[in-house]
Amino acid sequence: MSKLEISNLKHRNSDNFVVQIENLTVNTGEIVCLLGPSGCGKSTTLRLAAGLDQAEAGDIFIGDEQVAGNSGFVPAEDRHVGLVFQDYALFPHLSVLGNVTFGLSEKNKQARDAIALPLLKRMGLQEDQDKYPHMLSGGEQQRVALARALAPNPRLLLMDEPFSGLDAVLRNIVRDETFRILKETSTTVLLVTHDPEEAMRMADRIVLMKDGSIVQQGTPAELYGKPVNQFVASFLGSVNTVAANSVDGILETELGQVPHAGATKARGKCEVLIRPEAIRLGPVRGEGEVTATVNAVRNLGPFALIELELSTGRRVTARAATVLQPEEGEICSISLDRRQVFLFPAD
Repeated sequence: MSKLEISNLKHRNSDNFVVQIENLTVNTGEIVCLLGPSGCGKSTTLRLAAGLDQAEAGDIFIGDEQVAGNSGFVPAEDRHVGLVFQDYALFPHLSVLGNVTFGLSEKNKQARDAIALPLLKRMGLQEDQDKYPHMLSGGEQQRVALARALAPNPRLLLMDEPFSGLDAVLRNIVRDETFRILKETSTTVLLVTHDPEEAMRMADRIVLMKDGSIVQQGTPAELYGKPVNQFVASFLGSVNTVAANSVDGILETELGQVPHAGATKARGKCEVLIRPEAIRLGPVRGEGEVTATVNAVRNLGPFALIELELSTGRRVTARAATVLQPEEGEICSISLDRRQVFLFPAD
């Protein structure tokens, strides 16, 4: 496997949309997720890395080889990359084994089987090698597509929304299986997704895009806990938008006072974003506490979403473990986890 490096990339999809990537690196053995809303340029970036499209400007290196840039353009078939797409694109007339060995045509049958059969065993498909794609479940088809992409020992694996066609329960199982296989094989992966949970579940690093450009890149914890702007904070998870007043380094909000490093610069009225899990609920113990009434509770299994109404009439949402959820109509005290209260400069 090889490192992927993209720099100063520019590509015009249409007269009104341009993808511009200053710097994007996927280190050897690393899983990097390109994340963002539909139409932000994720798949275009992946196609440029694959050689399926040619950029107007910029450099792309896979390992030590420049595959796009001043030295010329290397077409997709010569880049030695593996591709896995949403629809898997399995050949219906070929067996599982035939699909996996398809890209090994230059080798004899014994050599092809020596590569494909261990891969199928690792993916739990050794008993299905003679079946055809229509005989497999969605998860099994996805694993066949992954095995086929890995069989030629590509320098880089590119995956475009590979799990979006699966139902919610199967998606989690297949994602975890795929993550395990990719890490066991030390595969270098650039994966496109619009699902923040999938990116945080799969990625060593996330590259978040908007309107053709990278907004922030870093580990899942960095993007979730230290977003650079309101778009990042709200895209990675739910937030409550609450009015605040900045006084002497303190943010005064309807949910209580919070010391904040950015409060000194804000000076006066501002807005803060507060994650639902930052709102901690407890019993009312005395006067002077910030309190709220529980309007509704939605039990989502391991956790519950709790709609609260403050004394001012404002409604906010808290998230808590199901075993700690309050009853509807209950009055609770509120405290805030300052680490999940975000203040950004006004645009």
